[in-house]
Amino acid sequence: MLLIRPKNTYSLLFHFIVFVVLASFIVRLALLLISIGKADLTLLAIARIFGEGFLFDAGVAVFFATPYALYLLLLPSKWNHSIINRCITYCGFFLSVLILMFSFFAEFTFWNEFESRFNFIAVDYLIYTYEVINNINESYPLPLLISGTLLTTFLVTLLFKKKNYFAYTFAGTKRFTSRLLVFGCIIFVAIFYVAAIPNSMAESSANRYQNELAKAGIFSFFSAFKNNELNYRQFYKVIENKQAFAGVRKELKESGTTFLSDGFSINRQVVSDNEMVKPNVIMITIESLSADFMAHFGNNKNLTPTLDSLWDKSVTFNNMYATGTRTVRGMEALSLSIPPTPGNSIVRRQNNENLTTVGYLFQQKGYETSFFYGGDGYFDNMNKFFGSNGFSITDRGRNILETDKLNSPRNTIPDSLVHFENAWGVCDEDLYDAVIRDADKKFNTSKPFYDFVMTTSNHRPFTYPPGKINLPSGSGRDGAVKYTDKAIGLFLQKIKNKPWLNNTVIIFIADHCASSAGKNEIDIAKYHIPAIIYNLKNHPAIEIDEMCSQIDLYPTLFSLLNWTYKSNLYGENVLSPSYEGRILLGTYQKLAFMKKDSLVILSPQQKVETFKYNKQTNEQIPQPLNDKIINEAIANYQTAYYLFKNNMLKQKAIL
Repeated sequence: MLLIRPKNTYSLLFHFIVFVVLASFIVRLALLLISIGKADLTLLAIARIFGEGFLFDAGVAVFFATPYALYLLLLPSKWNHSIINRCITYCGFFLSVLILMFSFFAEFTFWNEFESRFNFIAVDYLIYTYEVINNINESYPLPLLISGTLLTTFLVTLLFKKKNYFAYTFAGTKRFTSRLLVFGCIIFVAIFYVAAIPNSMAESSANRYQNELAKAGIFSFFSAFKNNELNYRQFYKVIENKQAFAGVRKELKESGTTFLSDGFSINRQVVSDNEMVKPNVIMITIESLSADFMAHFGNNKNLTPTLDSLWDKSVTFNNMYATGTRTVRGMEALSLSIPPTPGNSIVRRQNNENLTTVGYLFQQKGYETSFFYGGDGYFDNMNKFFGSNGFSITDRGRNILETDKLNSPRNTIPDSLVHFENAWGVCDEDLYDAVIRDADKKFNTSKPFYDFVMTTSNHRPFTYPPGKINLPSGSGRDGAVKYTDKAIGLFLQKIKNKPWLNNTVIIFIADHCASSAGKNEIDIAKYHIPAIIYNLKNHPAIEIDEMCSQIDLYPTLFSLLNWTYKSNLYGENVLSPSYEGRILLGTYQKLAFMKKDSLVILSPQQKVETFKYNKQTNEQIPQPLNDKIINEAIANYQTAYYLFKNNMLKQKAIL
């Protein structure tokens, strides 16, 4: 391609490729300057970032060039000067540059939120356009940015016209055989990129920022789209299934537990000899509430006075960790008590109906189960997942047509009861009011209830009802956290005289942390979340120091309630004498398992990395670990994937 002379049929194509590479270089340089303090830069690292970056940028340029190269191949030479050719060429060029400019702008907003090039989250966001566009509109001056994008595209087009690149292209007279040769070269390069240049090639550094800077946004986006789900056995280190299940069953074995079947199963009967209690349970899952927002964990900004005041009155977890970095991953952990398998959360996958969720276990005890969400539960497949697993739905309900597809009742929070709303949904106060109204109705039926409540206020654009706290709406994360806590306080104030409160346990837990970005691909400190079991009658306050996971919440609660039940949950009772602290967490592709200070990270291409983790410094020091801990890590993820893919998490599997 470098041999193509610029003043011929391929003049525009050649200079467009140069433009894409140059513009991508500028974007990479800008992102590097934004994150310069976190990237641990050396001359070698800079060379790698821009060297690998050029490779990915060239691939993006070739992908964009391929359709026009095909067009030039098929275009008869006598049509070079035609109006049709000019219209197609100008419009195609303008549209291509517009897409690039938009993606470059989107990269900066995405980096601001996640400190990452495009990944599975960006793919998800392309699907849920309403929430995302409104979120961007409320967070950034969208009209100005759109105008700037259009103006930049126009100026680039004008520059190419003034340089006569269009004129050279229209005047070109290359023969068909020459055009075929050029197209053949371009398509060969494109196929080579698809087959031989994985996005993971950029992930050779121990510093996550260096890896992300080396990538190209559009290349990463399509890589994420392509690898939406990963076959565990194909991409990850495996052991014999018999060995894997034996290892997991050994972990889950505790006093009073009897496994119900042999072989590839974790189905078991958990038995308590004490009298069972059946309080109502309301779990408030708080958007992006990192542990370090709380004074209990060292924050000095007084952002969470309500939650801090509950700490010494409740059963609390000092060392609980989320399983992932997105709401649907937290929902998966809290509803299914399962390790995060690679790819999308089970909440968003096919064949996720009639599972043995935590809600199903409540239903077996005679509870009504409900899901409450402040936005439209169509987002992230929430309504479909919970509705297909026996929960009634209460949400903002913009997607009315979806109601007909649900297997459960759906209630919409009406406009008349909404006092504040942003792109993601109603404010937390309005959501809690819906929970209270529903609890009042259920109390009259004398039937216990379990509510899974998902909040939205602690999310960009960080807007909330004015006058509630001393920080202005939209001023940033601190204000959103403080309002989130204020709304909890108002909720507790409103229910203090409710007749159902005396027999109601309220759980406060985060879905994930506010940010998962750090120097490491999986930054353990960025998964640390608070968890509070409040108002558990006839039980003293306990502060649990054992390291544990989101998936351990309900097995621990069921132990506190003295339940006997059938289970295929991976979570463990943290209060059991046999419990050994461990956590399971990951990204879409990397899966981590840590017991004490031994950390194992599994990733595609059967890669296994081992570290010693220093909590005080948050350092992961590469160090060989014995096969026992590595096999424990593999066993948890391998068996979880096996059970879901083979329908062993279905309700019928434990009947």
